[in-house]
Amino acid sequence: MNFQRTVKDKIKIKGIGLHTGAKSQIKIIPAKADTGISFIRADNGKEKIPLHPELVVSTTNNSAIGVNGQKILTVEHLLASFYGLGIDNAIIEVYGPEIPILDGSAKQFVDAILEVGLETLEKPKKFILVKKPVRVEEGDRYAGIDPSPDFRVECIVSYPHPLLKYQRREFRFDGEDFEKEISPARTFGFLNEVENLRKNGLAQGGSIENVVVIGEEGVINPDGLRFKDEPVRHKILDSLGDLMILGTHIIGEYRGYKAGHKLNHGLLLKLLSNPENYQMISAEHPQLAKENGFKIPRWLTPKSI
Repeated sequence: MNFQRTVKDKIKIKGIGLHTGAKSQIKIIPAKADTGISFIRADNGKEKIPLHPELVVSTTNNSAIGVNGQKILTVEHLLASFYGLGIDNAIIEVYGPEIPILDGSAKQFVDAILEVGLETLEKPKKFILVKKPVRVEEGDRYAGIDPSPDFRVECIVSYPHPLLKYQRREFRFDGEDFEKEISPARTFGFLNEVENLRKNGLAQGGSIENVVVIGEEGVINPDGLRFKDEPVRHKILDSLGDLMILGTHIIGEYRGYKAGHKLNHGLLLKLLSNPENYQMISAEHPQLAKENGFKIPRWLTPKSI
């Protein structure tokens, strides 16, 4: 049986926000089974913000969640680390307006979590089983999720730049290692967009220390890319983080073509808008999986669990 997970001990992480440029600290705290993942803006009102697509308050270059005027920006990289490590329950206290960007990937979150280890809880995992195809579109861009016997993500990026005319990658949880293949992929941006972003109050904390910056001639970061297709791997990372806003893991196939946070958010809302689109299931019912032709997703158990 697949059991729920949380972190074994408290974790503290400090840094700056990518968009606000403000100093920030988070504490990841163990939580009981069936309590889910929730954020607390600990420096401002201490109101709990659970994960739910209806609590997304902004999708402009990041995913931000909030309640009653309190919000937390750029939750997607931390949530992607939870998705990739199979974490179901945790409390995240946030001291500042934004989750630290760190190096622009999820690797430092993953490393910090694995350093303290994961705790197995005595309750079965819960999943959202996609029952019908759901898709949202904007021009030639789209995000969709289809029924599938397992969980997989396919992303395609295409930009008017020689380096990024077309990149495609598929990620299957039963076949690839999230920790090594996806979590190190950093966020990226174009040098000619930086000034406009900053005029609009974004990217205030961005630099080559936490963003892959692409100029006319290519990547300007001295160390270059971590992977030849690092941008599309980061899109997979972002998509995992956005999907985790559902509050649980998915059995289905996600596809994104030139998709971003806005389309992903629209997809989650549309998925939940009709109860016929999905079914909540529990890993305690293996016969249900056999009868309906799907596999309960298998996460490789980290050595430190």
